[in-house]
Amino acid sequence: METKTNLKTILLALLVMALWGSLFPFIKIGYDAFNIDSSSIPDIIMFAGCRFLICGIVLIVLSSVRKEKLGENKGKAISLILIGGLFGIILHYTFTYIGIGMTDSSKTALIKQLAPLLYACLAFLFIKSEKFSFYKIIGAIVGFSGIIAINYESAQISFTLGTTLIMLASVCSVISSVITQISVRDTSPFWNTAISQLTGGIILVIAALIMGADMLEITLKSILVFVYICTASIIAYVLYGYLLRVTSVSTLFIIKFTEPLFACVFSAILLGENIFKIQYLLAFILISAGIVLGNKTKNKKGEKR
Repeated sequence: METKTNLKTILLALLVMALWGSLFPFIKIGYDAFNIDSSSIPDIIMFAGCRFLICGIVLIVLSSVRKEKLGENKGKAISLILIGGLFGIILHYTFTYIGIGMTDSSKTALIKQLAPLLYACLAFLFIKSEKFSFYKIIGAIVGFSGIIAINYESAQISFTLGTTLIMLASVCSVISSVITQISVRDTSPFWNTAISQLTGGIILVIAALIMGADMLEITLKSILVFVYICTASIIAYVLYGYLLRVTSVSTLFIIKFTEPLFACVFSAILLGENIFKIQYLLAFILISAGIVLGNKTKNKKGEKR
Protein backbone atom coordinates (compact mmCIF):
# COMPACT_ATOMS: atom_id res chain seq x y z
CA MET A 1 0.00 0.00 0.00
CA GLU A 2 1.43 3.36 -1.02
CA THR A 3 1.25 6.15 1.50
CA LYS A 4 1.73 9.87 1.19
CA THR A 5 1.75 12.89 3.43
CA ASN A 6 0.52 16.37 2.45
CA LEU A 7 -0.69 19.46 4.28
CA LYS A 8 -4.27 18.15 4.52
CA THR A 9 -3.04 14.90 6.06
CA ILE A 10 -0.87 16.72 8.59
CA LEU A 11 -3.74 19.07 9.57
CA LEU A 12 -6.13 16.13 10.02
CA ALA A 13 -3.53 14.33 12.12
CA LEU A 14 -3.07 17.45 14.26
CA LEU A 15 -6.87 17.62 14.73
CA VAL A 16 -6.81 14.01 15.94
CA MET A 17 -4.00 14.78 18.39
CA ALA A 18 -5.85 17.89 19.60
CA LEU A 19 -8.98 15.82 20.28
CA TRP A 20 -7.00 13.11 22.08
CA GLY A 21 -5.06 15.77 24.00
CA SER A 22 -8.30 17.41 25.13
CA LEU A 23 -9.45 14.13 26.63
CA PHE A 24 -6.82 14.23 29.40
CA PRO A 25 -8.38 17.20 31.25
CA PHE A 26 -11.92 16.12 30.31
CA ILE A 27 -11.33 12.70 31.87
CA LYS A 28 -10.17 14.44 35.06
CA ILE A 29 -13.29 16.61 34.94
CA GLY A 30 -15.27 13.41 34.37
CA TYR A 31 -13.86 11.86 37.55
CA ASP A 32 -15.26 14.81 39.50
CA ALA A 33 -18.55 14.92 37.58
CA PHE A 34 -19.22 11.21 38.11
CA ASN A 35 -17.84 11.32 41.68
CA ILE A 36 -15.18 8.71 40.84
CA ASP A 37 -12.40 8.01 43.33
CA SER A 38 -9.19 8.27 41.26
CA SER A 39 -7.62 5.55 43.42
CA SER A 40 -10.42 3.06 42.66
CA ILE A 41 -9.24 0.92 39.74
CA PRO A 42 -12.64 -0.81 39.21
CA ASP A 43 -14.47 2.54 39.00
CA ILE A 44 -11.89 3.98 36.59
CA ILE A 45 -12.10 0.90 34.35
CA MET A 46 -15.91 1.16 34.47
CA PHE A 47 -15.64 4.80 33.33
CA ALA A 48 -13.36 3.80 30.44
CA GLY A 49 -15.55 0.82 29.57
CA CYS A 50 -18.74 2.92 29.41
CA ARG A 51 -16.94 5.40 27.17
CA PHE A 52 -15.97 2.78 24.60
CA LEU A 53 -19.26 0.88 24.91
CA ILE A 54 -21.29 3.99 24.02
CA CYS A 55 -18.84 4.98 21.27
CA GLY A 56 -19.05 1.48 19.81
CA ILE A 57 -22.86 1.47 19.77
CA VAL A 58 -23.01 4.90 18.09
CA LEU A 59 -20.46 3.85 15.46
CA ILE A 60 -22.28 0.57 14.75
CA VAL A 61 -25.42 2.59 14.00
CA LEU A 62 -23.50 5.12 11.86
CA SER A 63 -21.71 2.36 9.95
CA SER A 64 -25.03 0.67 9.18
CA VAL A 65 -26.76 3.90 8.13
CA ARG A 66 -23.82 4.92 5.93
CA LYS A 67 -23.68 1.37 4.49
CA GLU A 68 -19.96 1.18 5.16
CA LYS A 69 -18.15 -1.87 3.78
CA LEU A 70 -16.82 -4.46 6.18
CA GLY A 71 -14.73 -6.09 3.46
CA GLU A 72 -15.04 -9.10 1.19
CA ASN A 73 -13.45 -11.49 3.68
CA LYS A 74 -15.58 -10.63 6.71
CA GLY A 75 -14.08 -13.34 8.90
CA LYS A 76 -10.54 -12.10 8.40
CA ALA A 77 -11.62 -8.46 8.76
CA ILE A 78 -13.41 -9.05 12.07
CA SER A 79 -10.50 -11.15 13.39
CA LEU A 80 -8.02 -8.35 12.68
CA ILE A 81 -10.34 -5.75 14.21
CA LEU A 82 -10.80 -7.82 17.38
CA ILE A 83 -7.06 -8.39 17.75
CA GLY A 84 -6.46 -4.68 17.21
CA GLY A 85 -9.13 -3.89 19.81
CA LEU A 86 -7.54 -6.31 22.29
CA PHE A 87 -4.27 -4.39 22.16
CA GLY A 88 -5.58 -0.88 21.38
CA ILE A 89 -8.60 -0.74 23.69
CA ILE A 90 -8.57 -3.47 26.35
CA LEU A 91 -4.87 -3.90 27.18
CA HIS A 92 -3.77 -0.37 26.30
CA TYR A 93 -6.35 1.38 28.44
CA THR A 94 -6.19 -1.14 31.29
CA PHE A 95 -2.42 -0.66 31.58
CA THR A 96 -2.77 3.12 31.13
CA TYR A 97 -5.51 3.72 33.70
CA ILE A 98 -3.86 1.50 36.33
CA GLY A 99 -0.41 2.91 35.59
CA ILE A 100 -1.57 6.52 35.89
CA GLY A 101 -2.72 5.75 39.43
CA MET A 102 0.82 4.62 40.32
CA THR A 103 2.89 7.44 38.81
CA ASP A 104 2.60 11.17 38.11
CA SER A 105 1.01 12.39 34.90
CA SER A 106 4.09 14.18 33.52
CA LYS A 107 6.16 11.02 33.82
CA THR A 108 3.32 9.09 32.18
CA ALA A 109 3.29 11.47 29.19
CA LEU A 110 7.06 11.13 28.83
CA ILE A 111 7.09 7.33 28.95
CA LYS A 112 4.19 6.95 26.51
CA GLN A 113 6.17 8.83 23.86
CA LEU A 114 8.82 6.08 23.79
CA ALA A 115 6.54 4.13 21.43
CA PRO A 116 6.67 6.61 18.52
CA LEU A 117 10.46 6.81 18.84
CA LEU A 118 10.88 3.04 18.70
CA TYR A 119 8.35 2.69 15.89
CA ALA A 120 9.97 5.37 13.74
CA CYS A 121 13.31 3.60 14.08
CA LEU A 122 12.12 0.02 13.53
CA ALA A 123 8.90 0.16 11.45
CA PHE A 124 10.70 -0.58 8.18
CA LEU A 125 11.65 -4.00 9.56
CA PHE A 126 8.07 -5.33 9.78
CA ILE A 127 5.88 -3.18 7.46
CA LYS A 128 6.62 -3.15 3.73
CA SER A 129 5.08 0.28 3.12
CA GLU A 130 7.34 1.85 5.74
CA LYS A 131 10.64 3.02 4.26
CA PHE A 132 13.81 3.50 6.27
CA SER A 133 14.56 7.20 6.65
CA PHE A 134 17.13 9.04 8.73
CA TYR A 135 14.76 12.01 8.67
CA LYS A 136 12.08 9.99 10.51
CA ILE A 137 14.58 8.84 13.13
CA ILE A 138 15.96 12.37 13.61
CA GLY A 139 12.39 13.74 13.69
CA ALA A 140 11.40 11.20 16.34
CA ILE A 141 14.43 12.04 18.49
CA VAL A 142 13.84 15.80 18.16
CA GLY A 143 10.12 15.35 18.92
CA PHE A 144 10.93 13.18 21.94
CA SER A 145 13.29 15.94 23.13
CA GLY A 146 10.24 18.21 23.13
CA ILE A 147 8.43 15.82 25.46
CA ILE A 148 11.47 15.83 27.77
CA ALA A 149 11.29 19.65 27.76
CA ILE A 150 7.62 19.57 28.83
CA ASN A 151 8.50 17.21 31.70
CA TYR A 152 11.82 18.84 32.60
CA GLU A 153 10.97 19.28 36.27
CA SER A 154 10.31 15.56 36.73
CA ALA A 155 12.06 13.92 33.82
CA GLN A 156 13.86 11.21 35.78
CA ILE A 157 12.45 7.77 35.07
CA SER A 158 12.44 4.97 37.63
CA PHE A 159 11.18 1.58 36.52
CA THR A 160 8.42 1.01 39.06
CA LEU A 161 5.35 -1.12 38.41
CA GLY A 162 3.49 2.03 37.32
CA THR A 163 6.09 3.07 34.75
CA THR A 164 6.35 -0.52 33.50
CA LEU A 165 2.58 -0.63 32.93
CA ILE A 166 2.71 2.66 30.98
CA MET A 167 5.52 1.24 28.83
CA LEU A 168 3.41 -1.87 28.18
CA ALA A 169 0.51 0.41 27.21
CA SER A 170 2.78 2.14 24.69
CA VAL A 171 3.82 -1.19 23.18
CA CYS A 172 0.16 -2.21 22.93
CA SER A 173 -0.58 1.07 21.14
CA VAL A 174 2.12 0.35 18.55
CA ILE A 175 0.89 -3.22 17.98
CA SER A 176 -2.69 -1.97 17.60
CA SER A 177 -1.66 0.68 15.06
CA VAL A 178 0.23 -1.89 12.97
CA ILE A 179 -2.77 -4.25 12.97
CA THR A 180 -5.19 -1.41 12.24
CA GLN A 181 -3.09 -0.25 9.29
CA ILE A 182 -3.50 -3.74 7.81
CA SER A 183 -7.23 -4.02 8.57
CA VAL A 184 -8.24 -0.60 7.17
CA ARG A 185 -6.90 -1.51 3.73
CA ASP A 186 -10.12 -3.39 2.99
CA THR A 187 -12.38 -2.34 5.87
CA SER A 188 -14.12 0.97 6.54
CA PRO A 189 -12.55 3.00 9.39
CA PHE A 190 -16.10 3.26 10.78
CA TRP A 191 -16.51 -0.51 11.12
CA ASN A 192 -12.94 -0.92 12.32
CA THR A 193 -13.46 1.59 15.13
CA ALA A 194 -17.02 0.47 15.90
CA ILE A 195 -16.29 -3.22 16.42
CA SER A 196 -13.05 -2.72 18.36
CA GLN A 197 -14.58 -0.13 20.70
CA LEU A 198 -17.84 -2.02 21.22
CA THR A 199 -16.15 -5.30 22.12
CA GLY A 200 -13.47 -3.51 24.15
CA GLY A 201 -16.12 -1.54 26.03
CA ILE A 202 -18.19 -4.64 26.82
CA ILE A 203 -15.16 -6.51 28.16
CA LEU A 204 -13.97 -3.54 30.25
CA VAL A 205 -17.45 -3.02 31.77
CA ILE A 206 -17.76 -6.72 32.63
CA ALA A 207 -14.26 -6.71 34.15
CA ALA A 208 -15.08 -3.61 36.21
CA LEU A 209 -18.31 -5.18 37.52
CA ILE A 210 -16.46 -8.37 38.47
CA MET A 211 -13.90 -6.23 40.32
CA GLY A 212 -16.73 -4.58 42.28
CA ALA A 213 -17.07 -1.21 40.56
CA ASP A 214 -19.81 1.15 41.70
CA MET A 215 -22.34 2.50 39.20
CA LEU A 216 -21.53 5.96 37.85
CA GLU A 217 -23.32 8.97 39.39
CA ILE A 218 -25.47 10.64 36.72
CA THR A 219 -25.91 14.43 36.70
CA LEU A 220 -26.38 17.04 33.95
CA LYS A 221 -22.69 17.95 34.20
CA SER A 222 -21.56 14.34 33.98
CA ILE A 223 -23.79 13.74 30.93
CA LEU A 224 -22.39 16.79 29.10
CA VAL A 225 -18.79 15.79 29.90
CA PHE A 226 -19.45 12.22 28.80
CA VAL A 227 -21.05 13.39 25.54
CA TYR A 228 -17.93 15.40 24.72
CA ILE A 229 -15.58 12.53 25.60
CA CYS A 230 -17.53 10.11 23.41
CA THR A 231 -17.88 12.57 20.52
CA ALA A 232 -14.17 13.44 20.57
CA SER A 233 -13.25 9.74 20.76
CA ILE A 234 -15.47 8.80 17.81
CA ILE A 235 -14.21 11.60 15.56
CA ALA A 236 -10.56 11.05 16.51
CA TYR A 237 -10.55 7.27 16.04
CA VAL A 238 -12.45 7.38 12.73
CA LEU A 239 -10.10 10.06 11.37
CA TYR A 240 -7.10 8.08 12.62
CA GLY A 241 -8.37 5.01 10.79
CA TYR A 242 -8.67 7.08 7.61
CA LEU A 243 -5.17 8.53 8.08
CA LEU A 244 -3.72 5.03 8.38
CA ARG A 245 -4.96 4.46 4.83
CA VAL A 246 -3.20 7.46 3.33
CA THR A 247 0.03 7.86 5.28
CA SER A 248 2.57 5.81 7.22
CA VAL A 249 2.22 4.91 10.89
CA SER A 250 5.72 6.22 11.63
CA THR A 251 4.77 9.65 10.25
CA LEU A 252 1.58 9.68 12.36
CA PHE A 253 3.54 8.66 15.43
CA ILE A 254 5.95 11.57 14.94
CA ILE A 255 2.97 13.95 14.74
CA LYS A 256 1.65 12.19 17.87
CA PHE A 257 4.33 14.03 19.84
CA THR A 258 1.92 17.01 19.74
CA GLU A 259 -0.69 15.15 21.81
CA PRO A 260 0.81 15.96 25.25
CA LEU A 261 1.39 19.53 24.06
CA PHE A 262 -2.33 19.87 23.29
CA ALA A 263 -3.06 18.20 26.64
CA CYS A 264 -1.07 20.93 28.42
CA VAL A 265 -2.92 23.71 26.59
CA PHE A 266 -6.37 22.26 27.28
CA SER A 267 -5.40 21.56 30.91
CA ALA A 268 -4.47 25.23 31.31
CA ILE A 269 -7.77 26.36 29.79
CA LEU A 270 -10.05 23.88 31.55
CA LEU A 271 -8.22 23.13 34.81
CA GLY A 272 -6.28 26.36 35.32
CA GLU A 273 -2.88 24.67 35.17
CA ASN A 274 0.11 26.96 34.58
CA ILE A 275 1.64 26.45 31.11
CA PHE A 276 3.51 29.76 30.82
CA LYS A 277 6.90 28.15 31.28
CA ILE A 278 10.02 28.38 29.13
CA GLN A 279 10.13 24.59 28.72
CA TYR A 280 6.69 24.61 27.06
CA LEU A 281 7.88 27.13 24.44
CA LEU A 282 10.99 25.01 23.86
CA ALA A 283 8.80 21.91 23.60
CA PHE A 284 6.60 23.57 20.97
CA ILE A 285 9.66 24.46 18.87
CA LEU A 286 11.20 20.98 19.16
CA ILE A 287 7.96 19.13 18.45
CA SER A 288 7.25 21.32 15.42
CA ALA A 289 10.78 20.69 14.14
CA GLY A 290 10.29 16.95 14.69
CA ILE A 291 7.13 16.95 12.56
CA VAL A 292 8.87 18.82 9.73
CA LEU A 293 11.91 16.50 9.81
CA GLY A 294 9.77 13.37 10.06
CA ASN A 295 7.88 14.34 6.91
CA LYS A 296 10.99 15.30 4.94
CA THR A 297 11.59 13.02 1.95
CA LYS A 298 13.54 12.96 -1.30
CA ASN A 299 12.14 13.15 -4.81
CA LYS A 300 13.14 10.81 -7.58
CA LYS A 301 16.15 12.95 -8.49
CA GLY A 302 17.35 12.73 -4.94
CA GLU A 303 16.54 16.33 -4.11
CA LYS A 304 15.15 17.07 -0.69
CA ARG A 305 11.62 18.34 -0.36
